[in-house]
Amino acid sequence: MVRVLTGATLIDGTGATPVHDAAVVIDGDRIIAAGPRAATTWPATAEIVDVAGRTLIPGLIDAHDHMASHGYGLATRWGLEAPASTTHLRTGRVLAETLAMGYTTVRDAGGLDAGFKLAIEQGLIQGPRLVLGIQIISPTGGIGDSVSPSGHACCAVYDPLLPNSVGNGPDEVRDVVRTMVRAGADVIKTATTGGASSRPGHGPLDAAFSLGEMQALVTESHALGRRVMCHALGGPGLRTALMAGVDSIEHGCYLDEEPELMARMAAQGTFFVPTLTVYVYHRESPSPHVRARATELYAHHVASVRRALELGVPIAAGTDAGGHGHPKNALELQYLVDAGLTPMQALRSATQWAARCLGLEREVGTIEKGRLADVVVVNGNPLDDLKVLLDSTRIELVLKGGVISADRRSSSPR
Repeated sequence: MVRVLTGATLIDGTGATPVHDAAVVIDGDRIIAAGPRAATTWPATAEIVDVAGRTLIPGLIDAHDHMASHGYGLATRWGLEAPASTTHLRTGRVLAETLAMGYTTVRDAGGLDAGFKLAIEQGLIQGPRLVLGIQIISPTGGIGDSVSPSGHACCAVYDPLLPNSVGNGPDEVRDVVRTMVRAGADVIKTATTGGASSRPGHGPLDAAFSLGEMQALVTESHALGRRVMCHALGGPGLRTALMAGVDSIEHGCYLDEEPELMARMAAQGTFFVPTLTVYVYHRESPSPHVRARATELYAHHVASVRRALELGVPIAAGTDAGGHGHPKNALELQYLVDAGLTPMQALRSATQWAARCLGLEREVGTIEKGRLADVVVVNGNPLDDLKVLLDSTRIELVLKGGVISADRRSSSPR
């Protein structure tokens, strides 16, 4: 069946000037034409969908999320406050709500098992197109080492689809990479530093993994056709990640202190996924050490984004939204504008640029001929006010691969 969306303003994700009174022609799951309505043709039998007065944008992409994480409290993180089945059902709802907000593709950076991707593909549940990291690979004591503050691992929920992610030494690290791929990883997620919410003593500037271990991880991942996304905030661990050749730096809060490394990122095309949203959240954390870290890194983080723009480092939008923010993923776009991006650049960071970061630029991220028909109809213009993407009543129609995933047109003012 051919469906045509007509009359709206088209922002195609490429950075081109918006096209007023546009038409987007969809045949099955693909876009076969997009441009000015007067210059676009379609079969006489096509279904016409009048979206005049609205804005068409590509399906949005979150390049760093944790869809199965529902809170930062210890009981929640350790699966102590609800049966696993309840947690899985909550995850299913989050996936559906995220899709309904226009996010048609999400790269999950750890904690979501391959069963959810399969369930979405089989139509058992609604959700975005998923790119899975499965688990965060780290050495003993790193952020992927699930040990309680008292040193016990007895309370961790056992799930064979979320295999052990700790590896020490190049040989063990290679084996863990292979195990993740076997478990369904589309991307390898690792960490070479602590983070804002890490345990005391393992913070943003504290290193994890040696250069030899990271080189083994990256080489093995690339040999298996997987990109490497690396949690790295600053200090020696950040340098190790970039020297080893990771494909994206996640967070990168202290990149401003490493100008030669940022130049290297620009030259190599290494992506920067700042995840500003999570650090805004952590500035209100009930944990004093988390609050202090998030507050201290803020100015560095903003400076890093601005310097990345100046140098041409590619930026992709990600929220790190596990435990907060679902399904308000578009908060990241406003924070990126606050850090120096234009609204058009912010939108591209969640469409075309994010698709490139995920290696999916030939499939999603833009509204162009041949791309999958991931299209969002917005009541309002995101270039005038990105906050419209946070209002569910303004996300009137969401198509994922040509299939209508959310339709709020009947309840929206016209």
